[in-house]
Amino acid sequence: MKIIKWGFIGCGEVTEKKSGPAFSEIEGSGVEAVMSRSKEKARGYAERHGIKKWYTDPLALIEDPEVNAIYIATPPSSHATFAIMAMRAGKPVYVEKPLAACYDDCARVNRVSEQTGVPCFVAYYRRYLPYFKKVKEIIDSGTIGKVINVQVRFAVPPRDLDYTGGDCLPWRLQPDIAGGGYFYDLASHQLDMLQHIFGVITEASGICANRGGLYEAEDSVSACFRFENGLPGSGSWCFVAHESAREDRIEVIGDVGQVSFSVFNYDPISLYTSTGLQSITVPNPPYVQFPLIKNVVEHLQGMGVCTCTAVSATPVNWAMDRILGKI
Repeated sequence: MKIIKWGFIGCGEVTEKKSGPAFSEIEGSGVEAVMSRSKEKARGYAERHGIKKWYTDPLALIEDPEVNAIYIATPPSSHATFAIMAMRAGKPVYVEKPLAACYDDCARVNRVSEQTGVPCFVAYYRRYLPYFKKVKEIIDSGTIGKVINVQVRFAVPPRDLDYTGGDCLPWRLQPDIAGGGYFYDLASHQLDMLQHIFGVITEASGICANRGGLYEAEDSVSACFRFENGLPGSGSWCFVAHESAREDRIEVIGDVGQVSFSVFNYDPISLYTSTGLQSITVPNPPYVQFPLIKNVVEHLQGMGVCTCTAVSATPVNWAMDRILGKI
């Protein structure tokens, strides 16, 4: 069995629980090295997780002959650069979502992947979680009949960090780093899941506003979109809502029923049919990226095929850029 020896570019919060441990728990996979611009952070992460090598230079990590695959866990603005560097070095890439900070950078990544023949995978791990596989199963089975409309509703109060202002703002609120505000960071998961179920979004438009005045990025977004099969959908996102408006919900409306579910809270799935309301609880694994990373490793070992690629992830950025008026 080919052993996949990962090098991490970035070692922030997402690598601590959601993804990092999974790389070492999967058979035939391990973490060889880690990189951070901060020497203390890189060394501390390596020591804490039993990783034998650490770097402060991404190129040095990519060129390490013992590293044969790269995990990119940096903010989106650097995803394309690091992914292209890795692929040109002949090393497969697994990159955090969204694939990049704009649609054009996604296209660049796809061109290089095609030119080099080196695969690039994207961490839209919800596609592989039991919770969302159950949602897809309900819809695909025809339990709610023909799907006629999809609605996304998401509202949360500001976080304490949102009030800091200036250079102290979280990177997710700096459009030149994140691609947009919280919408770009969070809606990417929602839109990817919907496109995984219903196909690519081919029309999208939106209205964006900053109503809270806490930062420059948009904090309220309303959107309309249409999937390739003609299904219409809409969405509303507010990141400066009152606590009483807190909501994380997607409703899929059929002609004989409805299914609703959350994307971030994993609330019980609600299935409404002629027989009444059914509440379905589906547990997820401790490390939520485990199923997808396992599929990526098996793909690289020639034991399976992972379809969560840069090509399949790019329509998410196109839809978000259309909604935000970036293209």
